[in-house]
Amino acid sequence: MSQYSVKLLLHILASGNARGHLKVCDNRRIHSHKVFKNIAQRGKSSTDWFYGFKLHLIINDQGEILSFMITPGNVDDRNLKVIFPLVKNIYDKLFGDRGYISQSLFVSLYEKGIQLITKLKKNMKNKVMPLIDKILLRKRAIIESVNDELKNICQIQHTKHRSFFNWAVNLVSGLVAFSFFPKKPSLNLRSKNNSQLLLYP
Repeated sequence: MSQYSVKLLLHILASGNARGHLKVCDNRRIHSHKVFKNIAQRGKSSTDWFYGFKLHLIINDQGEILSFMITPGNVDDRNLKVIFPLVKNIYDKLFGDRGYISQSLFVSLYEKGIQLITKLKKNMKNKVMPLIDKILLRKRAIIESVNDELKNICQIQHTKHRSFFNWAVNLVSGLVAFSFFPKKPSLNLRSKNNSQLLLYP
C-alpha cells in the first residue's frame, strides 16, 4: 500500500439495499423471532427500521477491508467505542458521509492524527475544502459497491439462520472470501513522482 493510499470511513446505512445493516428477520416477525433474541436490536436506516446488526467497515482506495466491527442495530455509528478500535491502525484522512458529522468525533480523531472529512448538512455553513478532498468525497460511494458485493456475491446477509454461531461463521466467511477477490471496487488512484495523486476514471 503506497503512502498515498486513501482510507474511507463511510456510514453505510444511508439508503438503498447495498448498505451495512444486516437484517436477521423480516420486520413482521420481530416479536416472534427467537434465534437472536437479546442479541440483535432494532436499528434505523434513512429509509426504514430493521432488526439485526450493523457492519462497520473501513476500506482503502483499492477496496480492501482494513478493519470491521459488528454491533447491534441500535448502536450509534459515531460511538467512540466503535470508532476507536476501527481506526487503531489508520492514519491521515478518513472520508465519511453525513452520518458521521460530530464535532466531538472530529476532535477525538484529530488528536489521533486522523482528519475526518464529511459532506455538510444542508443547514451547515459551507467550508473551504481542498479540491482533492472534494473529489474524493464524491468517490466515497465505493463503499456501497463493496457492501453490494458482500451482500449479493458473498451472501453475508440472509434471514434464515438457525443459530448465532452459524450466522457469525457465514459473515466471517463472506468477509474472508471478499478479501480474495482479484478485482475489487477501487478509486484508481496512482502516485506520480512520489508527490502527486492522480485520479483515473
